[in-house]
Amino acid sequence: MTDKPNDPSTAAGQPEPEPAQRPGTPVRSPFDSPTEQIDTAGPNLTKEIPRTDEDLGLDPDVPTRAQVESGDTTPIAADAPAPGVPAPGADAPSYAFASIPPAPTSPENGRLRRRDDRRGTLDLGLLLLRLVVGGTFIYHGLQKLTGWFHGPGLEGTRDMLEQGGWDQADIGAAFLIVGELGGGILLVLGLGTPLAAGAVLAVILDAWLWKQGMIPGFQYKAAASAVELETVLAGAAAVIILTGPGRLSLDRNRGWATRPFLGSVAALVAAIAAAIGTWLWLHGGNPLTGVGPFD
Repeated sequence: MTDKPNDPSTAAGQPEPEPAQRPGTPVRSPFDSPTEQIDTAGPNLTKEIPRTDEDLGLDPDVPTRAQVESGDTTPIAADAPAPGVPAPGADAPSYAFASIPPAPTSPENGRLRRRDDRRGTLDLGLLLLRLVVGGTFIYHGLQKLTGWFHGPGLEGTRDMLEQGGWDQADIGAAFLIVGELGGGILLVLGLGTPLAAGAVLAVILDAWLWKQGMIPGFQYKAAASAVELETVLAGAAAVIILTGPGRLSLDRNRGWATRPFLGSVAALVAAIAAAIGTWLWLHGGNPLTGVGPFD
């Protein structure tokens, strides 16, 4: 008779424990599934995560901070949407994906500042410049057209151009009077300023070439046949083209009035080209005779 081993569990009448692995099943490790518990007696981590205030044990009747600040302590229903979230079926605002509406734009940050907002006395200075330059050309234009202010008049202007070596004195006189009188009036008004200043610039450049070529040598001096006044007027006309007439003009709503750019440069180049073309057509010759390398 064989003696059985002394097993206290069997002796107490308890059932034998099941083997850890049944025959025919693959060997598994607790690490095969991260959510599987190694200790079956431990907490169950597969329990569903609480998603509502009721599951979390919160009181849905507690007012929010916004309600407390506004004095409205009406309890919020459990199925009411959160503040800032549109109700089901309602049209979502433009910031539906933001919980905080956009901040209002302050006047300082929202106002677009223009670079010419603070011009000081610039427009007043441009007005004074236009009055002086335009008034000077109006004065000389009236002298040539009507004979006012001890001027030569129309006939005297033709004779002056013919004796000065200009071909087709009638055409030359017409160009001269229209450029001086018409351009001067438009300059004073500040109307069509690039064209007006270009017209007086072309006229005064031809006058400069004419007086400079009368006597050999450089004639920049204060004399009857000198070009000092013509040089100053030509420079002032070019400045008006490049700066614009300013806001105190009829061109105040035009781009060239306060912010001239490429169009004004083109007007300046066109005026110089017109003066050179008129000189070559109606007079010709080298006006810089006796002036250094240009002799």
